[in-house]
Formats: sequence, C-alpha cells, structure tokens
Amino acid sequence: MTFAIISHVNHYYSQNQYWAYAPYVREMNIWLKHVDKVIIVAPCEKNDKGVIDLAYQHHQIHFKKVKSFDIKTLKALLNTFIALPTIFVNVFRAMQNADHIHLRCPGNMGLVGAIVQIFFPGKTKTAKYAGNWDPKAKQPFTYKLQRWILGNTFLTKNMQVLVYGEWENQTKNIKPFFTATYSSEDIENLETQTQTLKFQEPIRFVFVGTLSVGKQPLYALKLIEELNKKGLQVSIEFYGEGKQTEILSNYIESNDLNKIAFLRGNQSKETLLSTYKKSDFLLLPSKSEGWPKVVAEAMFWGCLPVALPVSCVPYMMGNGSRGIMLEGKLFEDSNQLVKVINNPTLYQKMTFEAQSWAQQFTTNKFETEIRKLLKG
Repeated sequence: MTFAIISHVNHYYSQNQYWAYAPYVREMNIWLKHVDKVIIVAPCEKNDKGVIDLAYQHHQIHFKKVKSFDIKTLKALLNTFIALPTIFVNVFRAMQNADHIHLRCPGNMGLVGAIVQIFFPGKTKTAKYAGNWDPKAKQPFTYKLQRWILGNTFLTKNMQVLVYGEWENQTKNIKPFFTATYSSEDIENLETQTQTLKFQEPIRFVFVGTLSVGKQPLYALKLIEELNKKGLQVSIEFYGEGKQTEILSNYIESNDLNKIAFLRGNQSKETLLSTYKKSDFLLLPSKSEGWPKVVAEAMFWGCLPVALPVSCVPYMMGNGSRGIMLEGKLFEDSNQLVKVINNPTLYQKMTFEAQSWAQQFTTNKFETEIRKLLKG
C-alpha cells in the first residue's frame, strides 16, 4: 500500500532521515508500520532538529517539499498566491499515486488537501482533525471551511474523519477518536504507589505545552501565586517554549516567585513521564484544544488535570469527576483547588478515576484501530 500524508508540520532532513515534531511523528510511525511506501507532502524548512523532534521510521519515504504559507500579511498573501499552484500540483500527484490518502487538519496544507481529495472519490481516505471539532467553537474561517468540506459527504467520499469528542448531528463519516502515548506494557510495569491521606509539601503543579497566549501559561502562574498567597506550599514547573517565555520569566522575577516557579524548556518524553509521576496536578488553562494529549498523559500517571472545559476536555475529565474544570477566574479557581487540596480523600478518588479512564487509551489499542482504518 502506498500511503500519502498531506501535512502542514514543518520538517527537516538530517542523517538520511526526515524529522519533525515528536508527538506527531510518534503517532505517524504507528500508521507507517502497516504500509509499504510513504509519500509526504509538507514543508521542509527547518535547519536543525529540536529537543523534542523525532525521525520517521520507514524504509521507503518519498518526500515532496512545499513552501509553508499563510495569509497574515499582504506580503505573505502575495507569496501564497505564487506558491499555491505548485503546492496544488504536488498534492494532486501524491494523491494520484497513493492507495490511501491521509490528511492532517486543521492547517493550510489540510485545507489544500481537503479541496484536492474531492477529485479522488474512489480512493480510501482518512483525515485526522487534531483541533477542536465543537460546532459552537469560535474558529478561523479556514478551519470552518475544512470542517465543512470534510463533513460534506457529497464532496468528501470514502473518507473517515477522526475527531476528538462526541458531537451531535454529525455526518456518517465523522468518527470519534483518540490518541495515545503509552502502551499496555507501561501499565503492567507501573509501580504500585502507597498513597497517604496527606499531600507532601510543596504541592507540585506542572504545565506542559507551548508557552503561547492561547495556552495561558501566565494565568497558570498567577493561579499558583494566588494559592501561595493563601498560605499553601505549592510549586509549578513549566515544560515547553514559546513567545510567552520572556513574559513568564519577567513575572517570576518581578514578583519574587523564583522559589516556587521554574521554567524547564522543552524536554524529552522520558523527562515528562518522570515529572507526571512526581506531580500532584497538571495545570492547563488553554483556551482551545483538540484532544489535549498532556491531559491524558498526566491522568495515565496519576497526576490530576486542572483545565478549562474546552472541546472534549469535559468528556476526558468526566465533567469534573476525574479532574478540576477551571472557570478562568482567579478567585473561583483558586478556591476550587483549595477545596480539593484540603480533602485528600476526594483527591485520591478523582485521581484513581482519572488513571483508570486514561489507561484505556494505549498505543496498543490505537494501533488496532489504525489497522481497521487502513483496511477501509
């Protein structure tokens, strides 16, 4: 089987391999275990690999480099118009030579792929919509357009669209799905930890993700600061990098939070696993998510998630039975946390439910479902 991937993810070539963002590649490598040949159409503009990048594992990858594009400025818009014809041709040829077409959405390349796939109604296709599928969510027009095309069974034939969460009034090709990081072997090897009815101080919070405005790391920091003001011994570690790094650093320095807040940057999967195990709460006040993988990862290792109820987060956290749903207001959110911290029995109950739920979604189960999709 020849498998074509249309993706906006930026790649680079090094050591005779193609590399990209590790969580994405880790997932794609599971798909690639079951195909003979791979065609990738994506940008390839990075000069060197990052700490959290990973290489594709396949013996026959044909990579077609295209320019990344956007329409945020007039210059970018003009460059996009120049680049689009070549991009459309490359995507068309990849689909023409493929037995199975796989789109990564939402994104600019996902939109191109959603349009071009219309011309291949007979080929088996999948689209992974990694963003928020909530019909009521505020989203860019290009995202809405992708969703409309993918959900239109007249334009989009022979495709299963994998989305996060279960939503009402969806077309028959929309399939609720999940993603996974850990295997069933990890569950079997999980050490039984003796739980006590008391938190060890400091109570450890962790933030994992891009340090961007949308993820609201500054709100997470202010929430920890508020708990500290209430007399609780707390700390938070931030794992990730982004445009908010300097803002966080300055806030920590100017508010004398150096002893309770730490910026760790991007770290490996193994480092994050160790951090989840020793942390009490995952803090993710993100304004928009698809399936927030860090929430599922934290739950897997007994770290209770604290997040805004966006996209499928309420489903993941059992509407508050296995996680704390934020309101986005410091006073109310800090009070919620204080109540749980002051009730270790409740915390243990929620953590147990979170871990039991998350450990359903293993890479073994994910691979089983992928094989079904590839069979059409």
